Amino acid sequence: MKKECILAISFAIGMVSCKNNASQQEAWTDNALDVASYQLKLTATEIADSAQLPRSTWTGCTVELLASQLERDVNTFKDRSGKNPPAEKLGKRRLCDIYDWTSGFFPGSLWYLYEMTGDTELKEQAIKFTNLLNPVRYYKDTHDLGFMVNCSYGNALRLSPNDTLKSVLVETAENLYHRFNPQIGCIRSWDFGTWNFPVIIDNMMNLELLFKASQLTGDNKYRDAAITHALTTMKHHFRPDYTSFHVVSYNDDGTVERQETNQGKNDASAWARGQGWGFYGYLICYRETKDPRFLQQAVNIADMIMKRITTEDCIPYWDFDAPAGKDTPRDASAGCIIASAMLELSTMVPDGQKYFDYAEKQLKSLSTPDYLAAKGENEGFILKHSTGSLPHASEIDTPLNYADYYYLEALKRYSDLKK
Repeated sequence: MKKECILAISFAIGMVSCKNNASQQEAWTDNALDVASYQLKLTATEIADSAQLPRSTWTGCTVELLASQLERDVNTFKDRSGKNPPAEKLGKRRLCDIYDWTSGFFPGSLWYLYEMTGDTELKEQAIKFTNLLNPVRYYKDTHDLGFMVNCSYGNALRLSPNDTLKSVLVETAENLYHRFNPQIGCIRSWDFGTWNFPVIIDNMMNLELLFKASQLTGDNKYRDAAITHALTTMKHHFRPDYTSFHVVSYNDDGTVERQETNQGKNDASAWARGQGWGFYGYLICYRETKDPRFLQQAVNIADMIMKRITTEDCIPYWDFDAPAGKDTPRDASAGCIIASAMLELSTMVPDGQKYFDYAEKQLKSLSTPDYLAAKGENEGFILKHSTGSLPHASEIDTPLNYADYYYLEALKRYSDLKK
């Protein structure tokens, strides 16, 4: 009888412990969603009649910061003097038009929040800002159509399907497909600069739109182009340690013209967000094809990332090779992209728990006041401390709309896996 009582008490204590853990679990995720809903509703109201979308905040930087982070002589940046935004703009919300590469992230964030909360006000705003992007279906001058349309219309199709949404996605995918060069085996990224045929690692993310178009139309040309692009990128973008260049430019015959890292510390460095784009992109390819080469590539990149991020909270510096110090800018956007990808990878491999645990640590870090905004602050953005392009003195230590998007996506994946 005494033994039975002890067992009953132990079971009861265990149940209370489980409930307390569940309660703690709900506390930080619920708080994150509460803050996110407040911030995005505030933003949607404040920009309601602008016909624009929130991108970041206006920031400036010193030449001393650039010199120290890029480890170059300060005189290299003397032409930067006086080029910061006017003082009255600093810290204020920076808007963009529908043709900016980031335009799809705000409506996409609204869709994710609606999905997680069931709040119909968020759905109404998601529809409004998604419809704002309708002219992008005719736009042909960028490779970022996946970011722009898949994040907005793609989530709309998933959560509120209709035939109009399908046609927008297919038309946009067709425009992206026309940037594919079969001789080179890649989709062209930029239409500017001195490169012959530049391809950036970010482009791995736009392949999801092509896979979706093949599903919607039954035409495998989109899928085939995506697979070829991924294989070509695997061959030429990655170093033996699975870090990647940012830019690879090709000659017309498909040989490599040059390999660079345009937004990182130098050509040999591992630009943090670029490593996240590549990692996430190969998971997309594996999800859609089940080709084990893509899964192995993603695993190799993930393992590299976990070794190379040296910060205690697992939110990376803007470049893995940046000189680390208290003033080294973080990139929360890279952390969010990596966390979301780690959660998906955790469902694909036998040792997935280690990837889940890593993502959980990142998400918990991002959900503390160190990164998560207070309601009504941060110009309506959810997260603080991202970096756009430090070498170009652009968007350093600022909120970014794509950090918010991938943070919410990661929270959605995390919550689904915990259930």
